[in-house]
Amino acid sequence: MRNLVAGVVLGAITFTAGAAFTASKSDDDVLRQVRDRQQIEELMWRYARALDTGDAEAYAAVYTADGQFGSGANATKGHEALKNMITAPRQPQAGAQPAAPRPQIYHTSGNHQIVFIDKDHARLDSYYITAAAGSGRETPPRVAGVGRSIDELERVNGQWLIKVRNVAPMD
Repeated sequence: MRNLVAGVVLGAITFTAGAAFTASKSDDDVLRQVRDRQQIEELMWRYARALDTGDAEAYAAVYTADGQFGSGANATKGHEALKNMITAPRQPQAGAQPAAPRPQIYHTSGNHQIVFIDKDHARLDSYYITAAAGSGRETPPRVAGVGRSIDELERVNGQWLIKVRNVAPMD
């Protein structure tokens, strides 16, 4: 009897709400998105580690073949350009003293949100903090940068990769 009453109540709610209810995701869709979220988190960990360690090959490998860092005319596009971005030495300005060795840099992100556009495309919104490690009392750790990022992600051959990484969105 309880099942009959529950069925009638649910049917009445569904009938009166009409279009307010939509079909729920299948278990397969939910499980795929759970796996996808885990893979995207792992992707962003590999991104940060490659960047922090200066591993140009690993850095380029987290992008699609035509992937890009940045947006607009100044974007760095394609694996070779992305590798060069990581390995290119920073040139001191004319007349400047040689730069001191660069401290270890750590890139972190948080408050992220993953939105699936379709089964092979997603958008990752997050905030980031880049910190430079200290080297004793004379040089304490410091925040090197903070901001917001938008990543357009794409599944290629079953693997999530970065299509576009924008660390200076205008919205």
